Amino acid sequence: MKKLFLSLAILALAIVACQNNDEATPNQEAAVDMGDFYVYTSDDVSAKSTKDAPVDKCASMKVLNQQLRDNPGLEQRMFDIEKHTRTLIAAKGAANKGKPGGGTTPPPPTPYVGKVTIPVIINILEDAAHSVTQAHITSQIAILNDDFNNNNPNTISVPGEFAGLVANNNITFVLAGINRKTSVKATWGTNDAMKHANQGGWDATDPAHNLNLWVCEIGGGILGYAQFPGGTLATDGVVIGSDFLGENAAGGQYGHGRTATHEIGHWLNLRHIWGDGRCAQDDFVTDTPSSDRSNFGCPTYPLVHCQSADMTMNYMDYTDDLCMYMFTLGQDDRMRTIFASGGSRESFVLP
Repeated sequence: MKKLFLSLAILALAIVACQNNDEATPNQEAAVDMGDFYVYTSDDVSAKSTKDAPVDKCASMKVLNQQLRDNPGLEQRMFDIEKHTRTLIAAKGAANKGKPGGGTTPPPPTPYVGKVTIPVIINILEDAAHSVTQAHITSQIAILNDDFNNNNPNTISVPGEFAGLVANNNITFVLAGINRKTSVKATWGTNDAMKHANQGGWDATDPAHNLNLWVCEIGGGILGYAQFPGGTLATDGVVIGSDFLGENAAGGQYGHGRTATHEIGHWLNLRHIWGDGRCAQDDFVTDTPSSDRSNFGCPTYPLVHCQSADMTMNYMDYTDDLCMYMFTLGQDDRMRTIFASGGSRESFVLP
């Protein structure tokens, strides 16, 4: 009989232990898997060549590759930022599964909640053949505010498969200043020369509290590029080709302001939606489908790669400006982690 009671007691303790293990405590850091993390990408798969893709219109990943080669500490900083991002997103999931009224212990840290306001400094390096007007600037700020607040009118065209994933990022951009000078260079390239006054450009204005956006002729068919979180503060920001700022007839199908939306997505820690690799390489967002290529033009849904329909209307693809019109909820979580406590852009929301 004693053996029976002892066995029952052990069984009861085992059941209680299992129940307790199933419920993550609020202060327990969620375990995250970093096994798929990458920073370097191969130039030959960053944008798969097609008849519609004569150039890689965004140079962000190629610029990142060069920055990684030049700065040995950057890879570790980006690893730490990614781990912080995944930890907060995992904690959010654990908090959503918790029981209500479970005591007074504070909840785990989660992606930043609330409105984010980002001051924008526009640094223009202008040549006579590519003028940048106040109308271009004003329209660009308005487009950014539409796109990051789910007010793009084309969002009504999101396919039913993705309709429940559309995010309102609640991020507002305000024009904080314009710097303008005549450029003596035909093209500036992607070596960040436009970001340094001693090389003919403009130095960044307080990049810990402002998004610096440089407007110039980049050259090489490149529309823009951005610096990811973790890079050198003096070069932090986004570069946009002169013809692609705001509503701009000179930009053709890319003249409706979405280059800035795309590049600011990178600045807010989003990767290209196809992951800049083959089907197994990811953009680190759970609700975006796998793909092995960028898309151009205005594809008809569904366009299937990697056994799923591509989200061609996502701002982080390469489609025409009028054919991209959504961020996902997962992308929103990812962007918001960098504003949370300990995030790489927390300075933008601190009092």
